[in-house]
Amino acid sequence: MLWLLTAHFVAAALAPLLVRWWGRNAFLVLAAVPAVTTAWAVAQLPGIMAGTPVELTIPWAPAFSLELAFRLDVLGLAMTLIAAGIGTLILVYCSRYFGDAEPGLGRFAGVFTAFAGAMLGLVMVDDLIQLFVFWELTTVFSYLLIGHYTERRDSRRAASMALVVTTLGGLSLLVGVVMLGEIGGTYRISLLVADPPSGTPVAVALALILVGALSKSAILPFSLWLPAAMQAPTPVSGYLHAAAMVKAGVYLVARLTPGFGDVAVWQYTTLVLGSATMVAAGWKALRQNDLKLVLAYGTVSQLGFLTAILGAGTRDTALAGLAMLCAHAVFKAPLFLVVGIIDHSTGTRDLRELSGLRTSMPVVFWASVLALASMAGLPPMAGFVAKEAVFAAFEYSGSPVLLTVLAALVIGSVLTVAYSLRFLWGAFFDKPGIAPTPVHAPGPLFTAPVVLLSALGLLGGLTTRWIDPVLAGYADTVAFNAGNAPAHLALWHGLNFALLLSALCVAGGLALFHWRSAVTWAGNRFALPDPAGTYRRIVFHTVNFATQVTGLTQRGSLPIYLGTTLVTLVVVSAVPIINGRLWLMETPAVRFWDTPVQLIPAVIVVLAALWVLVVRGRLFAVVLVGVTGYGTAALFALQGAPDLALTQFLVETVSLVVFVLVLRRLPTRFSTPVLRARRVWNLLIGAATGLLVASMAYFALAGRRTDSISGGYPAAAEEAGGHNIVSVLLVDVRAWDTMGEISVLAAVAAGVASLLFVRRRTRTLRTAVGLNPFSVPLAPIRASAAAGPPDDQWRPLALQSALGSVTVRTDERPLWLPGVLAMAQERRSVIFEVIARLLFPVIILLSVFLLITGHSSVGGGFAGGIVAGLGLIVRYLAGGRHELYLALRLQPGVLIGLGLAIATGTALAGAVLGTEILAGGAYDLHLPFMEPVHLTSSLAFDVGVYLLVIGLIQDILYSLGARIDEQMENDQRAARSRHNEEVSA
Repeated sequence: MLWLLTAHFVAAALAPLLVRWWGRNAFLVLAAVPAVTTAWAVAQLPGIMAGTPVELTIPWAPAFSLELAFRLDVLGLAMTLIAAGIGTLILVYCSRYFGDAEPGLGRFAGVFTAFAGAMLGLVMVDDLIQLFVFWELTTVFSYLLIGHYTERRDSRRAASMALVVTTLGGLSLLVGVVMLGEIGGTYRISLLVADPPSGTPVAVALALILVGALSKSAILPFSLWLPAAMQAPTPVSGYLHAAAMVKAGVYLVARLTPGFGDVAVWQYTTLVLGSATMVAAGWKALRQNDLKLVLAYGTVSQLGFLTAILGAGTRDTALAGLAMLCAHAVFKAPLFLVVGIIDHSTGTRDLRELSGLRTSMPVVFWASVLALASMAGLPPMAGFVAKEAVFAAFEYSGSPVLLTVLAALVIGSVLTVAYSLRFLWGAFFDKPGIAPTPVHAPGPLFTAPVVLLSALGLLGGLTTRWIDPVLAGYADTVAFNAGNAPAHLALWHGLNFALLLSALCVAGGLALFHWRSAVTWAGNRFALPDPAGTYRRIVFHTVNFATQVTGLTQRGSLPIYLGTTLVTLVVVSAVPIINGRLWLMETPAVRFWDTPVQLIPAVIVVLAALWVLVVRGRLFAVVLVGVTGYGTAALFALQGAPDLALTQFLVETVSLVVFVLVLRRLPTRFSTPVLRARRVWNLLIGAATGLLVASMAYFALAGRRTDSISGGYPAAAEEAGGHNIVSVLLVDVRAWDTMGEISVLAAVAAGVASLLFVRRRTRTLRTAVGLNPFSVPLAPIRASAAAGPPDDQWRPLALQSALGSVTVRTDERPLWLPGVLAMAQERRSVIFEVIARLLFPVIILLSVFLLITGHSSVGGGFAGGIVAGLGLIVRYLAGGRHELYLALRLQPGVLIGLGLAIATGTALAGAVLGTEILAGGAYDLHLPFMEPVHLTSSLAFDVGVYLLVIGLIQDILYSLGARIDEQMENDQRAARSRHNEEVSA
């Protein structure tokens, strides 16, 4: 199962490239991935029917009882076949729905394939936390798919609405699953359902889970987002909103009902809201003129139907519900695809403008007849079998509540027949006074998915006797059945009450369709408020309130923000220290130093910190702050921690350079001192914070009552195949922490640069011809006769167009730093240029040495990456921003992404090739004439860290260095231009 999921995401990553190569035919290649998944799922059917679910468990973080757990039973198999099988056909459909020139087609293909993988993961997992992860992935991917037409305002609004509503439900779901997992003592879904906990906290957890499920499946009051999502391309509607995403909430209800179907909050919420949704949405579908909206509101209605059935909590309703779940997928998906064919072939979806398609598109017409017959519940379709089973299950329940719900479901079924007829009449039949609609005939590959899905609805009805024992495998897990004999699916049960109700639904639907004008008038006359408008008003008032609160609290004063934060820290943290009287507990004596030499850097740090308080120059203050950092690094070194000392030295150096880069745009001196009272207040806050932090550190160390775990570090390092304890801790023992830290670094790199500059960071040189220095090689430029001798000059083409008005001497031969040609002569230093060029290879070599030897000696990927970043800093300081562009031809985002990918790939490889995620491995490489080279998997992990740190520093230099240089140059040019204009005037 893990390989199938991985294949989907790999295919998603390759999809843009495949579309670039093969155009829309790339969808046929991508369809192979879900097709293989479908075949694999079918192959598991015999074992699952025999009562042996497919299970896979991979340890994730054993210390925290976390694992990757997958389980495929009857319910999971049905959903897998829906998600993968229909996904295959819709990908084939996409190969003819879109044109090769469709904007963003590669992105669409990748996101669609990734969504299919996320949906498969959601229905295969057996862990609540994993389910939530895949749940949110479907939310994000659906947002991207719904908003595919980024240039359309309505498309962006619909995507935003779907994201907000389903994300709010997802947050509720997260709280609910955490509560349920903690109460039940496990997050394994199969174990929770087999032995469900009880009590009021469980009821609260189930209510929160239902909020997430109902919002995902567009059940009242969350129904507003699905009709708006019809702004998406039709294949998205056919998959996400008929077969996959909206089924996620229904699936979750079905998954937990065997364990919690008898809990009142679960049963009554699903019954009431499900039946109300079926009736309300079905009534609204009768007033729609857009074929896609008819199906959209019909989908909401059917989702309410499914929620009520699967949440009822009896064995018979579970059987009928799963049958209807499968039937709905194979009749609603082809109907959405039919709308796409009609829109593609005629240019309209308005049923008032369509006429005569019954004769001009006969194949599509008859396929639609089959699908609509199944939706309306007519024999011998699968929809008829499922609806008969639903009516029978509620009839024999013996519960007054379920009988009341049955009446609502019958009314909803009447509406279903009516809007099915409205769709068929509006799409295909002749209309008086309207000329036959011109049609561009669809190709066979375009209509094949529709025909096949509609045929499956017919086949499902005819083969009910073989399908029944399969679906019964799920129904039998729901024990409560009101003492009646278990029901079975069948095409013919004889003349009974359920058949009478089905006939009543057909007759009522025909009547509503016959008086459709009166129905439309009544629907418009007594229409409820528009939910989309209500949503927009809520968003407007929320944003307005947030703006008012922000204006009230965010005054733009950094000292106030910092002071508020520190005062809160002091008050909240000091209270337990004072109330607990921690100073009275037995504590060891304070040891001021281990050796008198430590006093030297300690005194320097203290003096520098105090000196910062009185200096007026910004640069001098930054240097003093750097002195405190270097002094701390010296203390680390004297304490016997060379790795920490090296890292501190390197980080402090980079920080100092960053500060200096920023200071170029700030005044050289601090502003006028604040009032004396403010200075005293700031002094008190600083002193209290320092005292608090020192006290917390001391009491935390003094309060230790057990032996330190550091005693086992040497043995852990040896076991991991390394001798550097710090490095082994980072990339082996606590690799999860490092994964989190580098992810934060990547987020910071993107966030900081995005906050500083609104424009794209990938744009670098401002060239007249739009050249990109990342893709322009160095090429010889023959100097003109007037400028100098032939073949005397070598310059990058990108720099040629970037020089602008900068005067460059043509008798120079820049053998070391070609980027200096774009610098003004007065800013250049030949000595610095030569030294920088000579040092750069040495620095890079040193960084690689630290990377490779970090597992056994001082160094590591983080330190090596910073050293390499310092090499870039040296070249930038010597040659300017253009030299920075030429020093490393890869963009920062590429390095950061590549580093994360390598680190993540190493982590996942541990699960695939070993026993758990981030499991380590070692290999001794024997080379001729050399000692054996000891290689470990942590080296690959460290390479990822190395690349990410280089990309982070490069990103900082681009944002705070090169872009500020560019701004300063623009300001200088503007100032010269104004000066020239004033002189001319």
